[in-house]
Amino acid sequence: MSYIKKESRPQENEHTTAYRKINKKEIETLEGNGCSCDDWSRVRVKEGFIADRVRDARLSGDVYLGVFRRQVVFAGSLVRHSGIYNAAVHNCAIDDDVYIHQVKNYIANYRVERNAMIECVDTLSVEGPSRFGNGTRVSVLTEDGARAVPIFNELSAHLAYLIAFYRHRPRLIANLQRLIDAYTAESAGGVIGEGARLSGCRTIRDVNIGPGAVVEGVYRLEDGTINSSPEDPAYVGPGVIARHFITTSGSSVSESSVITHCFVGQGTILGKQYSAEHSIFSANCQGFHGEACSIFAGPYTVSHHKSTLLIAAYFAFLNAGSGSNQSNHMYKLGPIHQGIIERGSKTASDSYILWPAKIGAFSLVMGRHYRNLDASDMPFSYLIENTDESYLAPGVNLRSIGAVRDVQKWPLRDRRREARPLDSILFNMLSPYSVQKMIRGRDILRELERASGRTSDYYMFNSAKITHRALQRGLQLYRLGIVKFLGNGVVNRLDRAAFSSEEELRDVLRPTAGGEGEWVDIAGLMAPKEEVSRLIEEIEEGRAASLDLINNAFREWKERYPEWTWNWTAARLRAEAGVDVSTVAAARLREFAGEWRDAVVTLDRMMYEDARKEFALRSRVGFGIDGEEETRAEDFENVRGEFDNHPTVRNILEHIERKERLFERVSEKLQLIQ
Repeated sequence: MSYIKKESRPQENEHTTAYRKINKKEIETLEGNGCSCDDWSRVRVKEGFIADRVRDARLSGDVYLGVFRRQVVFAGSLVRHSGIYNAAVHNCAIDDDVYIHQVKNYIANYRVERNAMIECVDTLSVEGPSRFGNGTRVSVLTEDGARAVPIFNELSAHLAYLIAFYRHRPRLIANLQRLIDAYTAESAGGVIGEGARLSGCRTIRDVNIGPGAVVEGVYRLEDGTINSSPEDPAYVGPGVIARHFITTSGSSVSESSVITHCFVGQGTILGKQYSAEHSIFSANCQGFHGEACSIFAGPYTVSHHKSTLLIAAYFAFLNAGSGSNQSNHMYKLGPIHQGIIERGSKTASDSYILWPAKIGAFSLVMGRHYRNLDASDMPFSYLIENTDESYLAPGVNLRSIGAVRDVQKWPLRDRRREARPLDSILFNMLSPYSVQKMIRGRDILRELERASGRTSDYYMFNSAKITHRALQRGLQLYRLGIVKFLGNGVVNRLDRAAFSSEEELRDVLRPTAGGEGEWVDIAGLMAPKEEVSRLIEEIEEGRAASLDLINNAFREWKERYPEWTWNWTAARLRAEAGVDVSTVAAARLREFAGEWRDAVVTLDRMMYEDARKEFALRSRVGFGIDGEEETRAEDFENVRGEFDNHPTVRNILEHIERKERLFERVSEKLQLIQ
């Protein structure tokens, strides 16, 4: 990955050792080309320097000039020689084959690496010792800075999560701050990376720009870093104003967006006048038209609408509907309240949530909610407003085709091209994290029913109402989801392994160590809580003494996810399905495989019927605009296609067939050893 490290002044760094003093003949040629210099003795050039490629330039301070041989091609056919033309250059090292043209004011205190292009820029300068955005404190969740995250070039979403949320571990925070402070030492000079292209820009001050980056038409950039790489260039485009910021490879900030005190993750796009301050955007987020203030946007947080405000909250894999809004204070002690919407959730148009509140994973929020809700133990739910009251429908999103479609499209929309991306993301909808929540939710529903009675019309849960019908449906759906997940682990493991006896069968199912307890989701990376605690202790004790080591731990957790997931599954099978993997018989496994098959098919059939709603008669309103019913039907079919031929519908039916075949294979293998 190409991240910009701190640089010394041009005259002091290792990149200037190949330069010699400029000779008298070269000086005469430069002066004949309209160039001037206060002190030619401070100008150094590389052997092979072509003085004729520097024209109308004013040089001052310590200047190092490379060899300008390459031609630069514009618009496919317009060719210009590399070199420096009509520019003031102060205290800079200009590497080989750089093209600089029409700098209105000056370039000062930069090392410009080979093949970079700078054209039609007003001012490009480093004004004094700078950290280039590194170390900037971003006040996420609470605007008073109590959870501020110091950003730096190699910040991962998971590290930011620990800094923001683990304030109950002060030694952790202090040691992480110390490591980040060491990383963010000041430098007197900036860098324009190899192959970077700057054009049509106004003021760029105290900004490092990485290799291959494209910066064009910006209004003002101050105190920041644009990390980039040739294989995954970053882009900053027309009209952008950015202060105290860091962007990363593959990111794009453009179209008059305004950002301040922000970290923009890999593959993230901010555009169409988006406004953001004191916010962290992890990988593959999108922000268009709307506004963000003090948010921690985990991976794939998406906001596309002009009227949408995201404020003082943590999100991950969020799809924010038009007009989504939240309040982060109750007009007493100021904006000190925060919200959490767990992974995979959606907010419908004109939805509103009063913070503090916590919404469970893969939930849908509709309407306006004025109570401080905590539905975190009710994943896959609908939270709906009715007559100013919040109603919770547990588990109903398990049968929604939309939730499955979201999970399928996320990996396909990964825009990152780095070999080792910063964020280690897991996309699974059913996981130890979400299934442990379903188990808790099921137990809560059972207790509500026991405490209030089976004949109650509704039940109160953390400021939300659950109707009797919704409670019964939630129990059914959570049971199906739990059996599906546990069965997936068992059946897939048996399908891949060879065994000819019950002893060998149990060997196949035997877990390793780790992952059996509670799991957490740290900004897109699900992991056992014990592993998170272990890493925290290592940081607190100084054994995890580098930022690279910490980020490598996150990558290892992602690699070990399948192993830990099976360990967690094996530990839950006894309580949830009566299956003890150390003593289980083949007959019981075959029976459980049948239960799994029934759960999978039942949920798939529910999703099939959910998809059918998109083809109901009421969905045809607006089709066949000038015709009768027959025209409407034909127009609908030509635009939307036939139901059974829709790709998503076919995927459901094919999934059922695959699982049926998988069940038959495993069932036959188990039957052979009975």
